[in-house]
Amino acid sequence: MPPALWSLLADAVVLVHGMFVAFVVAGGLLALRWRRAPWLHLPAAAWGFAVQANGWICPLTPLENRLRALSGDAPYPGDFLGRWLLAALYPEGLTPQVQAWLAALVVAANVAAYGFVVARRRRGRRRR
Repeated sequence: MPPALWSLLADAVVLVHGMFVAFVVAGGLLALRWRRAPWLHLPAAAWGFAVQANGWICPLTPLENRLRALSGDAPYPGDFLGRWLLAALYPEGLTPQVQAWLAALVVAANVAAYGFVVARRRRGRRRR
């Protein structure tokens, strides 16, 4: 396969990975419009939380690195968030404590979103 195609596949993995991270962070808001969103979002959020809380590497990161290597590019060390997202949002020195706070922030935002969804649905049932 031509190196450019491997590079394109690696870029596609980055795009999918980024969309997954966005879904983990803000997917609870989809429950405001789509009743079945929690069935997809809650397992994804649990996975995202577990990866962050335990310092694991998401399997998409090694896949992207393998595709980059096949394209002739050098793979990067570390994880997706460190390479693409956190490098843009935070200065060097990300610690496990900061990761724990970020994970807690994501959980709190989603608990708030789901709390709003549940309260709204209860109000709707009372009106019937």
